Amino acid sequence: MASAKPMRQSQPASDADPRWTAIATRDTRSDGEFFYSVRNHGRVLPSLLRRQSARGADPLSPRRAPRRSTVRLSLGHRAQACAPHARVRPVNTVIVNSGMVNTQAGVSRQRGAPEDPRQPGIADRVRALDWHRLSQDLDAHGNAMIESLLTRSECQRIARWYADDSRFRTRVVMSRHGFGRGEYRYFAHPLPQSVAALRAEFYPPLAVLANRWNEQLRVSPRYPMAHEEFVARCDAAGQTRPTPLLLQYGAGDYNCLHQDLYGECVFPLQVAILLSQPGADFTGGEFIITEQRPRLQSRAEVVPLRQGDAVIFAVHHRPVAGTRGVYRVNLRHGVSRVRTGNRHTLGVIFHDAR
Repeated sequence: MASAKPMRQSQPASDADPRWTAIATRDTRSDGEFFYSVRNHGRVLPSLLRRQSARGADPLSPRRAPRRSTVRLSLGHRAQACAPHARVRPVNTVIVNSGMVNTQAGVSRQRGAPEDPRQPGIADRVRALDWHRLSQDLDAHGNAMIESLLTRSECQRIARWYADDSRFRTRVVMSRHGFGRGEYRYFAHPLPQSVAALRAEFYPPLAVLANRWNEQLRVSPRYPMAHEEFVARCDAAGQTRPTPLLLQYGAGDYNCLHQDLYGECVFPLQVAILLSQPGADFTGGEFIITEQRPRLQSRAEVVPLRQGDAVIFAVHHRPVAGTRGVYRVNLRHGVSRVRTGNRHTLGVIFHDAR
């Protein structure tokens, strides 16, 4: 809980600076490598990009990166070179943790509604993922699998939410719209705490990848590093309804191949988490991704999810390197027919809907 005078030798953060990428994605592999400061309400707050052992237990632990315009990076490489300039004095309202700033302003739409004071550490698990490996898989295949992101008890708890009308804004029966068979429900604001945490923590490292993909495809949208800034962009485009959802399938149900677009403002990656156990809760119901390649036949891939596993995948297209340069491949996803039992899935979509 501290503030300080501005660092004497610093520079604004830029998108091209790898230190800004480390801050935006909370990459703790840069522990101790540099100092940076965050300007908030006229105060300049120095910080190291460091791992906080008590992060999960702190109810005010921030879950988003600072705005790039408020960040100043030290000119020296090692943190020790800037340490003499960190003269601190108490601050009452600003919380600093690993370079991110939060205020005690209550629960906002972005952070979600409180559930259980015993935070299960979902956000910490997302931060600890091997993002280098996940980015490589997404570049190579358009999808990347994460094993055991959620525990069995967390999966069962989230699946039980489906029966609670108060959590959702609408229910969709797929057969009425030609989407397949089965149904799903979109969460209402405020989002459940764990869903909001997944959305906020997955977004920054995926935004780095999404910006690189758009550069390769030579398309104009660039995505901010903080999810709430991207949500504000959706709001400005008239997309104000939350899109995270729970899906429920019974025997004979399936989901046709589709793309989750919802409007002009689209984030090109999303996450699905399987909440049921194949072979025990249901059979069949495989998660399927297809790629429509120019002048070639479509390619299908089955992602072998188990309970608690997640898959990150492209929403509608991705870049692929060819002999004549980078070209665009269109993707669709769906679920094959559930043969027996019941299947539940949590979908985490980052853009909102009209």
